[in-house]
Amino acid sequence: MAGRLPDRDIAAIRERVRIEDVVGEYVALKSAGPQSMKGLCPFHDEKTPSFHVRPHLGVYHCFGCGEGGDVFAFLQKIEHVGFIEAVEQMADRIGYKISYEGGGTSVQRDRGTRARLVAANAAAHEFYMAQLGEHEAEAARKYLTDRNFDANAARQFGCGYAPSGWDTLTKHLLRKGFEFKELEAAGLSRQGQRGPMDRFHRRLLWPIRNLGGDIVGFGARRLYDDDTMTAKYINTPETVLYKKSQVLYGLDHAKREIAKGHQAIVVEGYTDVMAMHLAGVKTAVASCGTAFGDEHLAILRRLLMDDNFWRGEIIYTFDGDAAGQAAALKAFSGDQKLAGQTYIAIAPDGLDPCELRQRNGDGAVRDLVARRVALYEFVIRGIVEKYQDPVTKDMSPEQQVQALREAVPVVAQIKDNALRKAYATKLSGWVGWDDIQLVVRRVGDEARKLARGGGKSVPDREVRQPIAEQPAPRPTPNDPGMLPQRQALAAALQYPAFAGPIFDSLEPEAFTHPAYVAVRAAIAEAGGASAGLGGAEWVNAVADNTDDLTLRALVSELAAEPLPVKTADAIPRFITGVLARTQEAWVGRQIAELKSKLQRISSTEQPEAYMALFGDLVALEQYRKSLLVQAMGNSDDFSVRS
Repeated sequence: MAGRLPDRDIAAIRERVRIEDVVGEYVALKSAGPQSMKGLCPFHDEKTPSFHVRPHLGVYHCFGCGEGGDVFAFLQKIEHVGFIEAVEQMADRIGYKISYEGGGTSVQRDRGTRARLVAANAAAHEFYMAQLGEHEAEAARKYLTDRNFDANAARQFGCGYAPSGWDTLTKHLLRKGFEFKELEAAGLSRQGQRGPMDRFHRRLLWPIRNLGGDIVGFGARRLYDDDTMTAKYINTPETVLYKKSQVLYGLDHAKREIAKGHQAIVVEGYTDVMAMHLAGVKTAVASCGTAFGDEHLAILRRLLMDDNFWRGEIIYTFDGDAAGQAAALKAFSGDQKLAGQTYIAIAPDGLDPCELRQRNGDGAVRDLVARRVALYEFVIRGIVEKYQDPVTKDMSPEQQVQALREAVPVVAQIKDNALRKAYATKLSGWVGWDDIQLVVRRVGDEARKLARGGGKSVPDREVRQPIAEQPAPRPTPNDPGMLPQRQALAAALQYPAFAGPIFDSLEPEAFTHPAYVAVRAAIAEAGGASAGLGGAEWVNAVADNTDDLTLRALVSELAAEPLPVKTADAIPRFITGVLARTQEAWVGRQIAELKSKLQRISSTEQPEAYMALFGDLVALEQYRKSLLVQAMGNSDDFSVRS
């Protein structure tokens, strides 16, 4: 049994792991200035990036929801694991051998932990892949080859086969040291009437991976006509690892291309994903055992990094049937910002991408994507086509009126004024209505009615869930009077080697907001900026000096907050300047107090006291001038936020 994780190993692993690489597997990050990166937060839904990563510190912080910490905290939150398992995962990642105190150097996993379930899935996948080469799996191989997937394609996507024996996999994994309760928890086995049995039998299998690349479940397709006990497709049941609303098949293959090309294609099945990728369209993904939903969309948003209205696109390969129309309408009525970036691709004769590739080759699949239609056009034209003659496309006057009555309220839901007018004009043409301005006015009237809250409701603008009530007051980040204090604290947390003794020499009274005073005290308790610590270890050491969750969050926030510098070379000069400004503000308050005292003392009645105070005042004024010179002399390479 493994012993305790030693602090030295935790620190060593934290120092060697690149937090930007780990976070980058879940979030598309881009530069946000010197030694800072940003992306859309994976812990709450947002349109504009407020999630920052500071690689040189090894920390992250979201200024929207307040989540923050080091790489271990990120893994705990994103993967729902404990601290020990997060450390062990990162040790495995970099090949670090943990020397457990009271134990050996081998990494021992507690039974039933997430890591054990991941290991069980990996072992099962190895077994299934080997079975695909056996004689019994001939039907599975034929299913793939009939769809133009050769052995290399099967290996690329990890296809496997579940054999016919009721407990073949279960016995195999038990012999490898896993316990039945682990196999059951991973969704690989279940309790039958005569004992443990496999979850999948006589099925073609695809491994489903999370963003980190771990196999979290399997999708299985029926192959035999006599397999009537379950549906054509079945998936791993909901487990600690597998949440069908939070996984997308093919995302492990597609995520880098999605982030690079700012495009994601949503298809309906496993073979559709394979066909797309093999045809050269490497941004295709599919939902697993459930409809494509908001949580799936949130995953793609983070990879697309669509904080700019026209940046990136999502392409749905809906069928042209009623179900496809309904899915498109749902997307239309959702996030309007995203709807403007959404497209529909429908193959001729209602073929899916796999069938299209079978019939017409890889080029036809690429052409399908190239011929995509904007979501707005797809939905509006779909309404109009219901009233057209299927052959001639003609419409009677009555049908024209009916089409307009149904389509005008839909066009009115487009919030972008210019885009709404453009589609109103197109609508008149699609319907064949000569009076274009009449249609435009009708759409405008309906839009104003919706804006006033009348008629059919429209989706509300994004409303962030309120953060839980804070136990202590939080300072306003952009308060100009407090900004030097805030930046001084941020400098001490992010660059203690630069801030060092100068920061430590600042009087506690230089900080006036209670929260900033508390953070300054926590820094002092941790040994001060000159303690010799750095990175996440230093930030954690400061945070550990308070039990106030609000203050801990503020420490995380300050550690991730980008400093307003243009280049990395300007950081030392900026820190010198901001520390001088903080000290100058404190000296200014001291000067104000001395002047107040001088006004209350008579120079004739108390000449000695008066001259002593006057001398102190002159000295402070001179000191203040020197601080102002330092502050102004180091302001050329940064821009102060307002």
